[in-house]
Amino acid sequence: MNPLPADFQRIAVIAKPDAADHLRSTLRRLKEVLDARGLTLLPDAQTALLLSLDGGRAAGELAADCDLGIVVGGDGTLLSAAREFADTGVPLLGVNLGRLGFLVDISPKDLAQCLGAVLDGQYVEDRRFLLSASVSGQPTALAFNDVVLHKWNIARMIEFETWIDGRFVYTQRSDGLIISTPTGSTAYALSGGGPLLAPGLEAIALVPICPHTLSNRPIVVHASSEIEMSVCGHTDPKDVRITCDGATTLTLGHGDKLCIRRHAKPVRLLHPVGHDHFNVLRAKLGWGELPKN
Repeated sequence: MNPLPADFQRIAVIAKPDAADHLRSTLRRLKEVLDARGLTLLPDAQTALLLSLDGGRAAGELAADCDLGIVVGGDGTLLSAAREFADTGVPLLGVNLGRLGFLVDISPKDLAQCLGAVLDGQYVEDRRFLLSASVSGQPTALAFNDVVLHKWNIARMIEFETWIDGRFVYTQRSDGLIISTPTGSTAYALSGGGPLLAPGLEAIALVPICPHTLSNRPIVVHASSEIEMSVCGHTDPKDVRITCDGATTLTLGHGDKLCIRRHAKPVRLLHPVGHDHFNVLRAKLGWGELPKN
């Protein structure tokens, strides 16, 4: 737990792009907490619209001008904000209006109490790394969950080669490969049969998507590893795409390599005191109950 009062004065609020009434009411309660403490609310465009405020800005602009970012929505909203906040060192706090909520863990009904405690410095901090994905001639893309090389406009498998730290690993025929952070191990990689990685683990998981050879199993490598991939065989690069967090898309040309490595700066996530990763897994994945005394 953070031992000192938090110095959060300028609070950016990033809302899910959804005009539902429960989002508006949650934003109003959040504003009341901040106003009562005399703190400055910096709204994104959606928050400004729903609260009838002036000056709504993009999350990337807010990240450079605040002490704390509060994300109101689901995990997808936080993923997007994390990519914008990654290089600033500004922490993020999530209020869950989505379905799963592995990352956004404050319930709207507990908003006043939990947010007040965080603003008083009572929170636990969690640092998570991102991945950067680059292809020659294209801007580098960031991923908090995963980078996925996958088939695009065809109903057949693609063929590609994978290297780790300059060493050849395999040629694989499959629907693609998920390269996942520990954060992303509860997302697409989990659906693909990948392992659950503890959030603080310095590791990256490579999870095949429907491989032709069943011996192609998930591989876990150190987070410092550099992963390179390129298409081969009869696969045309135009039939392949690279998707980062299901949002940003990169393309491959003939002879291009996809290079994936850990991003230099981590994302800082704040949680209420008492946050426990295994409690979250148990609740979200429907595992057994706590042992009875």
